[in-house]
Amino acid sequence: MTDTIADLRAEARRLFDIAIAAADPGAALRRKFRAPQPGADGRVIVVAIGKAACPMLAEALALLKSTWSGPVTAFGITNYENAVEIPGAEIRAAGHPVPDANGHAAAQALAQLIGSARAQDRVVALISGGGSALAPLPVPGVTLAQKARVNEVLLGAGFDIAQMNLIRQQLSQLKGGGLLRHAAPAPVEAYILSDVVGDDLRVIASGPTVAPIGTKADARALLEPVWASLPASVTAHLSTADSPSRLPEAQNHLICSNRISLNAVAAAHPGARIIDDRLEGNVAEVAPKLAAILNDAPSGAALLFGGETTVTLTGTGKGGRNQDLALRMALADIPGAWVFLSGGTDGRDGPTDAAGGLVDAGTAQRIREAGHDGGALLANNDAYPALGAAGDLVMTGGTGTNVADVQIMLKA
Repeated sequence: MTDTIADLRAEARRLFDIAIAAADPGAALRRKFRAPQPGADGRVIVVAIGKAACPMLAEALALLKSTWSGPVTAFGITNYENAVEIPGAEIRAAGHPVPDANGHAAAQALAQLIGSARAQDRVVALISGGGSALAPLPVPGVTLAQKARVNEVLLGAGFDIAQMNLIRQQLSQLKGGGLLRHAAPAPVEAYILSDVVGDDLRVIASGPTVAPIGTKADARALLEPVWASLPASVTAHLSTADSPSRLPEAQNHLICSNRISLNAVAAAHPGARIIDDRLEGNVAEVAPKLAAILNDAPSGAALLFGGETTVTLTGTGKGGRNQDLALRMALADIPGAWVFLSGGTDGRDGPTDAAGGLVDAGTAQRIREAGHDGGALLANNDAYPALGAAGDLVMTGGTGTNVADVQIMLKA
């Protein structure tokens, strides 16, 4: 059985790597890119925001070389792990998932750059997951620290990505179409890599080039359970009336998604089936359902899932939604020879350096042999040290892309 488990683990990791490769942002942009056509004396302004900013920006500049001989200004904001130098571009690195001062300064610089655009210029926006936290530009009266506090409250309360971004949009000058307002009167063409379930463009990076998800009233309704935990400046801003105005139009192109990665994995493993590409919900509720599916699966099954779950923090430990989900599967007492991998395609699960976890029926025993109580660690949201003790963390490093999470079940 050891050889079987080892083979299953190796195959699960191979398939996860295929999922990441299928989300290559450069190749995705190349398939969809349309050469901008500035007016007389115009320039092309290329801005990239998100975890895939660098590869998208590098590809855009390479494509522009063969289609445009005029002036080009390029600016990108990405997370620290993914930041690389790109000739001809200014790259800023910032904090994720909690916004930081570097992100704030970068967002100010981005707003100033696109705010200088004229009608004869063309703005190319390259948007990917993580952009919401990486480019924080709070509304007047709200500080970065106060906005970061809101982010912490939302993460700790288990808000899903759509809910979080609806709220963030109401507190930001760039989100919810804010990039378009700054760029006006220049036309904007956006290329978007999706990290959210259902590929709602309003949700990806909080929708800088599309209309907002909701209103201040919607945000207040969502925040009611945690209203008392929010800074006074935030509640004061959200308590004011909405002031709707016409949003400048943009051409938005979806270039990559979780489903594309799942399709690539299914094609790479004979008999693999995509069971659910909209896996959502709290991991405490999702894990028992997945455990039942794995328990009932026939021999030789290869079952695939994709989406983005959430975690409600009840402890002070270290982990992320994928690690938490994997640990719950490991502790579910599922018999037989099987493996389960849950990982973020960006290579970063929560505030850790792991992409997720790869567990099997022996994981719980390995945790015990290392001198730990898996159940106690789980209760403290301490999945990272638990899986680390078992040798079951999935480590990829920053991948340069982000199309949400992938789960892989394999059964001998």
